[in-house]
Amino acid sequence: MDFSLDSDHVAIRDSVRRFVDSEIAPHIARHEAAGEFPRGIIAKMGEAGFFGAAFPADVGGTDAGFLAVAVIAEEISRLRPEFGYAMNMQAMTCPFTILNWGTEEQVQSYVPDLIAGRKIGMFALSESGGGSDPAGAMKTVARRQGDRYLLNGGKMWITFADACDTGVLFARTDPAAGPRGITAFIVSPKQFKGFTAKPIAMRGLSPILRSCVIHLDDFEVPVEDRLGAEGDGFKIALSALDYGRLTVSARLVGLAQACFDLAVAYARERVVGGEAIGRYQMVQQLIADMAVEIDAARLLTHRTAWTMQQRAPATRAASYSKYAASRAAKHAAQAVADIYGGYALADEYPVSYYTAYINMLNVGEGAPNVQRILIAEDALGYKDASSHAVRRRARRAAE
Repeated sequence: MDFSLDSDHVAIRDSVRRFVDSEIAPHIARHEAAGEFPRGIIAKMGEAGFFGAAFPADVGGTDAGFLAVAVIAEEISRLRPEFGYAMNMQAMTCPFTILNWGTEEQVQSYVPDLIAGRKIGMFALSESGGGSDPAGAMKTVARRQGDRYLLNGGKMWITFADACDTGVLFARTDPAAGPRGITAFIVSPKQFKGFTAKPIAMRGLSPILRSCVIHLDDFEVPVEDRLGAEGDGFKIALSALDYGRLTVSARLVGLAQACFDLAVAYARERVVGGEAIGRYQMVQQLIADMAVEIDAARLLTHRTAWTMQQRAPATRAASYSKYAASRAAKHAAQAVADIYGGYALADEYPVSYYTAYINMLNVGEGAPNVQRILIAEDALGYKDASSHAVRRRARRAAE
């Protein structure tokens, strides 16, 4: 069996490289100097089809498939990791959740603009103190009042919330019902009052592509923008996180590959004791471990994409790939720092830049300890990782 990319996916990967060279590298400094969200770049990414790979043509997608999503997410993160955020907000967790669980009217109203980059998306699940336990710790409440809901509470670590046009947000409609009391909503922060977002300062990460704290004060959501039925929210969130883990896994692989490329280049050129340090066995051990771990994580990520393409339950595969990619990227970040020595701290080299994004993604879409629990309980037979809901829209089409 050939595990290499076919010509179509190689062409997709190459198009990402050309895009970064022509549309991001020459312009990003201007956006950062002005402190402005790069809407124009996001829109061009949408125009290039980067966000629509997993979506059908009837909503503006390219139907290129989930492997294309992984290839795009990996390559954009290898080159410009701050734009990897967009592969979640514009290509998976926000629009794909609406595609799967929304009515046809909701899908047509929101999805095309999100995957085209004309609207900015977000996925608002986590809260302060509840990142690894969103159901148990959720305090945000939604109270129905006639033909609308009023939402009160807050969210934490919500990417693009300060620029968001359309988002998926979760709140309790029945505080006494546990996970069954959580409901999902499609929200429009710019249309209704009561929504504020404040970026979180994070050293080493982009100053314009940010995660935020959200405050909701009688924030209004029309009843027709509820996503699914009341009480479906936790099921919807679990499904959405699987798809988010595909892009996060691929982004971690891309970052790990970036560290590997730096390490190999430096080991060849840095001379100590009359020899390139790549000739020393301790450095060779670091390079060898990186090479194998990155390749294994990439293959697991591609397996997750394949599983999703088969419309099969993907929770187990997604957890494996997220866990493996997290480990590979963390080990790669440490290895490249060891190889560079003191130069790893210098702004002249991007080692600390990649490390900051690896640390951020290590906890995104489920920290390693969360993945360990899910994987172990599945292996022990305590919980079936394949029991989560699969794509609703695909099931309707099959029926």
